[in-house]
Amino acid sequence: MNNDTFVTLAESLFPTSENDFLYDNESTTPASIPTRITTEVGLSTIGTGPRGREPHSPPLEVALLTLKGLIFISIIVAAVIGNMLVIVSVMRHRKLRILTNYFYVSLAMADMLVALCAMTFNAALSLNGGIWRWGWYLCDVWNSLDVYFCTASILHLCCISVDRYYAICRPLEYPLKMTHRTVRFMIGSIWILPSFLSFTPIFLGIYTTQAYLEQRRENPELCDFVPNTVYAVVSSSISFWIPAIVMIVMYSKIFREALRQKRALSSTSACLVLQHVNSTSRSANHRRSYRAEITQNGSTSTVCDNKSQQRWKHEHKAARTLGIIMGTFVACWVPFFTWYMVSALCGDSCQNPEWLVQTMFWIGYFNSTLNPIIYAYFNRDFRDAFKETIQCVFLFPKKDNMQSYV
Repeated sequence: MNNDTFVTLAESLFPTSENDFLYDNESTTPASIPTRITTEVGLSTIGTGPRGREPHSPPLEVALLTLKGLIFISIIVAAVIGNMLVIVSVMRHRKLRILTNYFYVSLAMADMLVALCAMTFNAALSLNGGIWRWGWYLCDVWNSLDVYFCTASILHLCCISVDRYYAICRPLEYPLKMTHRTVRFMIGSIWILPSFLSFTPIFLGIYTTQAYLEQRRENPELCDFVPNTVYAVVSSSISFWIPAIVMIVMYSKIFREALRQKRALSSTSACLVLQHVNSTSRSANHRRSYRAEITQNGSTSTVCDNKSQQRWKHEHKAARTLGIIMGTFVACWVPFFTWYMVSALCGDSCQNPEWLVQTMFWIGYFNSTLNPIIYAYFNRDFRDAFKETIQCVFLFPKKDNMQSYV
């Protein structure tokens, strides 16, 4: 080996100048140009490194990203398990198979699908730095499912408030208004109507601006939901504002009626009220367990039937639970839909940090997790059914509870 060959080999193995580190042998492209790898932790970006090397990320950002992922997973898992408990408990326990609980089962199904079809993709997109890796078609599918199931969940709550209004404020009309056929029609409408607000406009491309459609064609990794002004106003009104107004009005009337009935039960005239309701319901052939007459020593006297009072107390507890559900619903969704409307109306002049938008999204999603928790805590029937169902899953069922399966 001659000296020139040896020198050339030595220089290639042991570069003598700093610039030799900056260039590959086969190109003049600087090797230290950073590869753009972004991961959303608020608005932060994971640190970059030279090409071919692992990017270095500050420990704080890794910790925040891990915490963010744990929060997402916890909300999703809790929503799936909690709503599945509602469905299974109603199926297993005959006591819960009442007409009103059909709405709760359908609501639990919608909330569970929110977790599976909306939260999961949102979490993956957020943890991946806002980069969508599944193509534009699945992006439209995800956006459609997000709007569809969230709207269905909200419409369920609206129908439940109407059902409770008739049960408490108009008890004599309730058997005529809320029949099995009516309930099936309402639930069917809840599952059909949101499709005209989600799949149809999104797949036709009429929900957004032409500029965003062109931008997405050039950037297939982009999967934002950018509605135009008309769609934002119409969709938010149907999905939230109109149902919210209906629920507030219904619950206000329910609350006033509950107070009136409470005063009636505590007064000496409560028995006369029960007797009047009993005679009216029997004459209309709508017996509703308001029996208030007994025969004693050949004479008929009026007494307050404990069964009637228990029924009224049950309705009042249901009204209280409904009020908590309504309050939770409003607290979870008002921030998001307020931002949604304002940002659509004022356009680019109302830019918000990405972390704030994500927070409002997930606060709204969290409503689907809280609904079954509210049932379990404030409704004794559901609470007992949840306990028995959990015992059946993790332990052997008790003999005393075997009748629950019938």
